[in-house]
Amino acid sequence: MTVAYRPRPSVVRRDSGLYGYERALARRGLKPVAGVDEAGRGACAGPLVVAAVVLGREIDGLNDSKLLTEARREEHYARIMATARAVSVVVIPPAEIDQRGLHKCNVAGMRRAVAGLGLTPGYILTDGFPVPGLPAPSLAVWKGDQVAACIAAASIIAKVTRDRMMTTLHESFPQYGFAGHKGYVTRDHRAALAHHGPSQHHRFSFVTVARTMPGMRMRENEPGAETGLGTGGPE
Repeated sequence: MTVAYRPRPSVVRRDSGLYGYERALARRGLKPVAGVDEAGRGACAGPLVVAAVVLGREIDGLNDSKLLTEARREEHYARIMATARAVSVVVIPPAEIDQRGLHKCNVAGMRRAVAGLGLTPGYILTDGFPVPGLPAPSLAVWKGDQVAACIAAASIIAKVTRDRMMTTLHESFPQYGFAGHKGYVTRDHRAALAHHGPSQHHRFSFVTVARTMPGMRMRENEPGAETGLGTGGPE
């Protein structure tokens, strides 16, 4: 198992720009740098999508996907796909999330996304939490999609991929309004669940869905499952 490694004695200042981490790591020979992030962690319907990206060149205007408009995300998606050294996307369906648990799926998805890059990174930056078992030294970066370009790029690839999937799903299940809320918990989504019951694309282990099914139990100690209690929000 690869041990998480923090290159010394680097200190990356938050005001060093979105490419500060990549530049600091490159100066120490730890390149290429891969960024990993997911979309759909807090949704109660639809898949979890995990992306890993190794950027090929700097792209102006990158940011956390949640802070960009849909149009800007689509523009950056096209630029990333056209210029990145490597991009890998893993889609984890709701049934697997119910069976294995959200956090386990998230960690496994990050490993699979990195493995699918087709190259071995010199260093890996993950958003939010550490991921053991990666093939290179790694660092979990708090709010990494706002401070590291490669993670921001991964967040955009994951979110655009997932949003497109949810919009397509809406065509077959218009009664749930997937094209609007993308599977997150909103007032309209709650009302649709109460009226129609859940579809096969909902996550039955999440409390918002489980409450609509008598006898169903939410997975105990499910990280993120309790998100279904809130108003939801895109990731």
